[in-house]
Amino acid sequence: MSSFTDPLVLEYLNGRRWRLARAFTYRVGGPDSADYITVPAGFDTTFASIPRVLWALLPPTGRYGKAAVVHDWLYAAGTRPRSAADLIFRQAMAVLGVSKVKRWGMYVAVRLFGRVAWVRHRAAADA
Repeated sequence: MSSFTDPLVLEYLNGRRWRLARAFTYRVGGPDSADYITVPAGFDTTFASIPRVLWALLPPTGRYGKAAVVHDWLYAAGTRPRSAADLIFRQAMAVLGVSKVKRWGMYVAVRLFGRVAWVRHRAAADA
């Protein structure tokens, strides 16, 4: 099974923004996998982009926080296709013990509504 190999060390910036104080790694597929994602120190995250009206049920941070940071990085970096980034997000939530209902709900939400963020990140990278 996949694994997170580092603690998530953050610095609060303002509002909903946080900055990674140290690099953070997630191994895709297993703890010894050669396929890994390293979110670099200095990367800014907002955790899960959940509409405020739903925060009582799903706040931006929660058990899925580490998975949300990896997902934010994958969208920002664009090193994998969007569909792969979304699948990794779902897999990482399972590793963190997020309930099946929540992880599938969040996965469906990023599949349905994540395109806007993906396109925005790709446009910023091309600029």
